[in-house]
Amino acid sequence: MVVHIVMIKFKESEEKMAHIRRAKELIDALVDKVPSLRSMETGINFAREDRAMDLVLTARFDDRHGLEAYATHPEHLKVIDFIKSVAEYSKVVDYETL
Repeated sequence: MVVHIVMIKFKESEEKMAHIRRAKELIDALVDKVPSLRSMETGINFAREDRAMDLVLTARFDDRHGLEAYATHPEHLKVIDFIKSVAEYSKVVDYETL
C-alpha cells in the first residue's frame, strides 16, 4: 500500500474559506473518478498556530504505479489547476506500508 499525504496552505483572501471548501469537494470527488485511488480522506484544519496548514489529504493506492496513474489522471490535473490558483504552497509525503 502507498500512502500519499498533501498539506496545503491557501493564499490569504476574503474567499480563503470558500477556496478551502471547494478544494476539499474537488479532492473528495476524485475517489469516484480515478480508478487507482483506493481511498481519500481530507480535513480542514482548525488549529490557529503559525505553522498550521489549511487542508490535508491522505490518499491510498495499491502501489507506486497507482500513485503515478493518479498523478497524471486528467481529473486530478483539473483539481491541481484549481488548487495552484488559490494556494500559497503545499507539502507532500509519500510512503509505503505493509
